[in-house]
Amino acid sequence: MQGAAAERVGQAVLDALASAGAYFVFAGRALVELVRPPFEVREVLRQIYALGSRSIPLILAAGFAVGVVLSMHTRATLERFGAGALIPAGLAVALVRETGPLVTGLLVAGRAGAGIGAELGAMRVTEQIDALEAIAVDAFKYLAVTRILACMIALPLLTTLMDFAGMTGGFAAEAAATGIAWPLYFQRSFELIGFADFVSATVKTVVFGFIIGSVASYLGFHATRGTEGVGDASTRAVVASSILLILSDVLLVKLIFILFPQIGS
Repeated sequence: MQGAAAERVGQAVLDALASAGAYFVFAGRALVELVRPPFEVREVLRQIYALGSRSIPLILAAGFAVGVVLSMHTRATLERFGAGALIPAGLAVALVRETGPLVTGLLVAGRAGAGIGAELGAMRVTEQIDALEAIAVDAFKYLAVTRILACMIALPLLTTLMDFAGMTGGFAAEAAATGIAWPLYFQRSFELIGFADFVSATVKTVVFGFIIGSVASYLGFHATRGTEGVGDASTRAVVASSILLILSDVLLVKLIFILFPQIGS
């Protein structure tokens, strides 16, 4: 009995390692194809609209709510030390450096990642991908690479909207509590934000976009078992990309502190 259980665990570990290896091969090929012509500009633009613009209402609503909550929590803490004037700056630092990119990435993983996994999975199980390859269309380039590139472009733009909505939500909370004026609030907000903060945040969101697009495309391309496999690919795309976003965020923060030491000081 114990031997059978150990065998099942070992097989599960081997399967997980094989899947991880196949994903990294898939992602490496995508990196190469991203810079190799021809570039499917029209399809990339269509995917940016489909993946990005339709996420704007969700991003704005979530950003506003996050800004209100962060402002309320920051006020409760800083007022104990008589530092209420630093609330706008503290909120801006939290949003631009960490909260904005990570929350945007998780939201896009939930919305766009699931959509990519389901769409490509449906095309795989209905043999549409095979049909494209049969007529000499590079399905990997046309379907996967365009979606990955669209995620890499759309995510920094959506993060900017998230930051703006968060700052607006923070202003609404502060205006209700103290009656602070809009110009003064935003003047204080950017006192501690420098150019390096925006550069590092943009690089982080580009990496997040690559992770979301590549994970969802990989799972969609390898979907099996008909409609059940499509649903499984969609669910796994959300779970896997969210976990990888959180893990990669830890590594990216450390790398950013090395490349931009002024941020960590």
